[in-house]
Amino acid sequence: MNVLMDLLFFGFVVLTMAGAILAVRAGVLMHAVLGLAVSLLGVAGLYLYLGSPFLTLMQVLIYVGAICVVLVFGIMVGYTPNEVAEKVPMGRYAFLGLVASGAAAFFLMVMVIGRTDWAPAAQRLGDFSIEHVGRGLLFTWCLAFEMISVVLLVAIVGAIILARGGREEVGS
Repeated sequence: MNVLMDLLFFGFVVLTMAGAILAVRAGVLMHAVLGLAVSLLGVAGLYLYLGSPFLTLMQVLIYVGAICVVLVFGIMVGYTPNEVAEKVPMGRYAFLGLVASGAAAFFLMVMVIGRTDWAPAAQRLGDFSIEHVGRGLLFTWCLAFEMISVVLLVAIVGAIILARGGREEVGS
């Protein structure tokens, strides 16, 4: 059983990293959004592995469901690559800045990991059936669930505004 759980964990890590690499290295903007969605699904899987079905559902609902959809709408109504101004060439100082910031982030994480007093994980406090998650969403997490639905509503309204604005510009 432990081997299966370890494989599941590493599968979610690989999914997250593969999506992140695709998001960063994609040549087409739509592929970058797809990579972001895959990476966020991997993070949702990590939340599920850690025993938090609420965070898992909210990760999928908010980030994959709302943010990625708004990004896709933005891409659909945005400028085409032919319309974009000439690309500014990246110099060697940008590369040196990237390496320096990466090294600083690495050493900062090493320092934080070294100074953290790690505690063992808490035991699971219930079953993770659909019924249990549904009762938790309706009774325990009702306010948070409603706030998330407001965020989704704002994302949908924003997507509609972007889509209408794009149609008006094309029609003019």
